Amino acid sequence: MDEEYGNYITIEDEEGNEFELDQLDTLEYEDEEYNLFLPANMEPDDPDYGYIILQTDYDEESGEFAYNSVDDEELLVRVYDLFMEKLFGDEDSDEGGEE
Repeated sequence: MDEEYGNYITIEDEEGNEFELDQLDTLEYEDEEYNLFLPANMEPDDPDYGYIILQTDYDEESGEFAYNSVDDEELLVRVYDLFMEKLFGDEDSDEGGEE
């Protein structure tokens, strides 16, 4: 991958496989924090390549962040749309014109 953002985390999936994610952005929605990532060590033509959205919790006792998957599909779509609007703004608003 040519473009690097520089804020990396390593997470472990349910099968115990570790992989590195490159953080693109963060936003707050309904009093929760969400982070948008891309896989750091994958090529864009890999079938598993794509945006990953994780909800963030901060554990005050340990002082560490926990990243959790978003299981609610409707919530995930809303958060994804907010990230796309934030990152790409009105790029598509000129398409189609007014009738």
